[in-house]
Amino acid sequence: MKKTFLIGAILTFMLLASVAGYIGGSLAQRRWQLNWLKLGIHEPTDVDATPWFAASEQIGSSSRRYNSTLTGASGTPPDFVLASEQSTSAVVYLKTTGTAAQRSFNDWFFGDFFNQRQEAVVNSGSGVIVSADGYIVTNNHVVEKASQVEVVLTNKDSYIAKIVGTDPSTDLALLKIDGERLPVISFSNSNRLSVGEWVLAVGNPFNLTSTVTAGIVSAKGRNLNLVNNLFPIESFIQTDAAINPGNSGGALVNTQGELVGINTAIISRTGAYNGYGFAIPSNIVQKVIRDLREFGSVQRAFFGADVIEIDARVRKQAGLTSNAGVMVGSMSSYGPAKDAGIKEGDVIIAFDGQTIDGKSTFDELLSYHRPGDEVSLVYERSGKRQTVHIKLTNTEGGLGAVKSEKYFSAELGAHFETVSKLEKDRLGISGGVKISQVGQGSLRRMGLRDGLIIVQINRTPVTEIEQCIDLLKHSRGQVTVEGVDQGGRRSYFTYFSY
Repeated sequence: MKKTFLIGAILTFMLLASVAGYIGGSLAQRRWQLNWLKLGIHEPTDVDATPWFAASEQIGSSSRRYNSTLTGASGTPPDFVLASEQSTSAVVYLKTTGTAAQRSFNDWFFGDFFNQRQEAVVNSGSGVIVSADGYIVTNNHVVEKASQVEVVLTNKDSYIAKIVGTDPSTDLALLKIDGERLPVISFSNSNRLSVGEWVLAVGNPFNLTSTVTAGIVSAKGRNLNLVNNLFPIESFIQTDAAINPGNSGGALVNTQGELVGINTAIISRTGAYNGYGFAIPSNIVQKVIRDLREFGSVQRAFFGADVIEIDARVRKQAGLTSNAGVMVGSMSSYGPAKDAGIKEGDVIIAFDGQTIDGKSTFDELLSYHRPGDEVSLVYERSGKRQTVHIKLTNTEGGLGAVKSEKYFSAELGAHFETVSKLEKDRLGISGGVKISQVGQGSLRRMGLRDGLIIVQINRTPVTEIEQCIDLLKHSRGQVTVEGVDQGGRRSYFTYFSY
């Protein structure tokens, strides 16, 4: 009897001690978190200054609402529940439908590109709702080949989207669906994102809808040479949050559930996640969205020169003392850089007061501006620093917004547009017509791709869109198309038309 009583007393004492320890540890952990919050570790962003927790919440309520980015005193991992709740409803599933040519014996041996059999191709990706009335941002590569884009919300409502505009230079696209009161994601200032900060990737990998994965910011300002464009903007956020096929166009969010980037690419030998994911910074995304909504195309600003990354080799060849800044490379024959007296070999070290640590930083800062904006540049020449103020120009050398002439040919299945003065100058051509988007039609079956500038058809120089389309439609016999791609390389396409 005494033995039984003694065992019971010991067990009761141990239970009470455990409960007391748990309560004490929880209070200590909460006190630790709130103390850090008072020190301003989680300062509000420029976009959304809502308090860390609502006034109606009780301090003793579920600790998962206090979304610390640090590990708690008891060793507990950071909590991502709030961030997931804030972001998943604004990330949508995209189902794109297109067609691909199925080649036969005649295609290979007789070049019968106009009568190939077509088969349906269905792909998927992700998108992010950025307005309550149905604007959605995604990657250009998700929708560029699509004849139809279906948007499925987290509540399983489905819409057919209209493509408002695309920007191949950043690999972004803006869609519109006829919705109202839709869940919207909040934007954060991606410039304030730090390496080592926790982030979540939200999307639909492998058709697994509303998938959330966690990781940290591994690096910023990555230039991977992924964008096939004459004027690419690459300043990716690198993360080790798992990103897989189907995540493209999805959200990269911080621990408050705010958008810091659009997931775009991975580096992998297998095509699946291998620890290296890349997202377009939210500040670039916001600028592209504004331009596409207002003008239907992105208003790129130029300063009239190319810049070169400074590494050990460039520094040694140029006789520089450090790798800081970017070096001015080839100069345009016109433009604000030339007018301001900037020369090849000058080293730009600051842009509007912000230090330049590489080409991706310079390109990103430039991408925030529109033609006509005035900026200051600090550059070094022969050890001396100089400051100039220049007005950025558009692709035609002017200061206003531009809207290039575009035309769609249903028979050829492609969108065409005029070639800008800046493009002609960079590529060393005097004329031509650009294929801005190849859809389902004869041009795709011929092998012509987005961004190709057609300069000659059967040795006839191409100067106007109508002339180009007419030659492609009505030329008979063997037809040879000469084009220049975005890298300046010439190529030839030959087919037979009857």
